[in-house]
Formats: sequence, structure tokens, C-alpha cells
Amino acid sequence: MKTVGAADFKARCLRLIKQMNQDRESVTITNRGRPVAILSPLPEQARSSSIIGAMRGTVLAYDDPFTPAADPSDWTSLR
Repeated sequence: MKTVGAADFKARCLRLIKQMNQDRESVTITNRGRPVAILSPLPEQARSSSIIGAMRGTVLAYDDPFTPAADPSDWTSLR
């Protein structure tokens, strides 16, 4: 596991993240020699899935978006 000071991490953040993804090795960030955070790569399974587009193709048809999704008579009141 690599160790880097907070000031050095701030100066080289993007480079360290890129290197971490290539090496698949965590980076410990220290402040005055004391560990304060660990930056670690995502597991392979989490890297391949993305929330963007995850629901694509799940809506089969919705012809008129301005009509209610359910008939008002289907709703009951607690009065």
C-alpha cells in the first residue's frame, strides 16, 4: 500500500488516482504522518456497472404522459 502526505496528494491527486487504477493498489493519505484516509480502487464488478442507462428499456410503452397512471376510482379515501 502506498502512503502519501495530504499536501502531496492535493498536488498530485489526478495522477495518483490514475496510477491507483492501473496498479489496483490502495493509497493511504496522511496528515503530519498520521493516516487520515484510504483511497482504494473499486472492485471489478462495481467498475463495470454504471447507474447511467441502468433503467434503459424498462418502460415498455407510455403513450400519453399527461393522463393519470391509474383511474381515480381506484383510489380510496380514509374519510
